[in-house]
Amino acid sequence: MATAAELVMFESAGCPYCRAWDREIGAIYPLSDLAAAAPLRRVDIDAERPSDLAGIDAIVFTPTFVLFDDGREVGRITGYIGEYQFWGLLDGMFRPMPRSAERSVAEGL
Repeated sequence: MATAAELVMFESAGCPYCRAWDREIGAIYPLSDLAAAAPLRRVDIDAERPSDLAGIDAIVFTPTFVLFDDGREVGRITGYIGEYQFWGLLDGMFRPMPRSAERSVAEGL
């Protein structure tokens, strides 16, 4: 089970919104301060769920992004409508995280 912060992207092969996220965000997310604090992990919604994610409920739509910190869900984004909304929603999910994660993002690790 992951103990550090992690962003899990639940996706599916035929999802046009997943492809749009890949085109608009996929290459730059790993370079962001948010990725330094919460690396991206991709999970195929149609495949068997990894054991450490077995307790995650209600993943129906793709993409769905779930932010974890110390193994607990901090927040989620269901769907993708554009890069500006994605970054704003993701930034908002980081706010309730412990101070150490906020400091890591601010310092740019």
